[in-house]
Amino acid sequence: MSTTVPTLTLRTNLADAPVTVGMKDGRVTSELVTLDFCGPKQAHNGFKAMIRENAFDAGELAIVTYFQAKAYGKPFVLLPIPVSGRTQHHCIGFNKELGHLHPKDIEGKKVGVRTYAQTTGLWIRGVLQHEYGVDLDKVNWLTVDEGHLAEYRDPPNCAVLPKGADLGQMMLDGELSAAILGVDMPKDPRVQTLVPEPFKAAEEWCKREGVLPINHMFVVHERLTKERPDVVREIYRMLRESRALAPASVTDALPPVGLEANRKTLEMALEYAWEQHILPRRVSFDELFDDVTAAL
Repeated sequence: MSTTVPTLTLRTNLADAPVTVGMKDGRVTSELVTLDFCGPKQAHNGFKAMIRENAFDAGELAIVTYFQAKAYGKPFVLLPIPVSGRTQHHCIGFNKELGHLHPKDIEGKKVGVRTYAQTTGLWIRGVLQHEYGVDLDKVNWLTVDEGHLAEYRDPPNCAVLPKGADLGQMMLDGELSAAILGVDMPKDPRVQTLVPEPFKAAEEWCKREGVLPINHMFVVHERLTKERPDVVREIYRMLRESRALAPASVTDALPPVGLEANRKTLEMALEYAWEQHILPRRVSFDELFDDVTAAL
């Protein structure tokens, strides 16, 4: 007598993106699992609820948030597939009309970033430290939001700005010497990137280091890998098929798929997170996956 495997419905936090649209528009489906895309339009707005309240069973998550979740014993497991990533050298700027800044000039100065544990901040700070000799502990980091983990506290050289503070405007007004803003950088001719020729520098750095920075990857609740590893493997298939539907110009610019393909990048990010006082302990690469997701 055959038995029918029940279809699961999973609360899923996943943003609209070229590599995920195939899952969201119905082209990539499954008979094992239904993904209820009930997260906010911007996935990062759901990270705090995912980690603090178990509001989602699966979804994308910033890698730094995941590192912290692992360090603090949260019940999520990583799948070896990046959802988003890019070079970060261009993501910190300053107002050139207020005087030129070299990267090391930010030591002793105020630099804004949305949250200290933000993944973009991790990457660009790592570049500033290792490529330009910046002592990150000598920078006064000013933030506008708290981290996703309730247990986490920013290092002592961080301070929270009043609610509603506009980092871009503060940078233009000279209240901040520089700001890590990424896509939120003001479209203003006064803005100059702190890293000279950032896209050329990033290309050379990626080639030399053999990495491409990851922003978000996909995680599932650990009960799924324990109780329904078939569903975890099915989600991974869906993610890969959806990614394959995206234009080559998009996928070619993204970090690759696979455990070993992303080992060097994740190990670098883990080391940066430890150096920047984002983790309460060192987290190893092997801790990020379990037997099910490591075999994908």
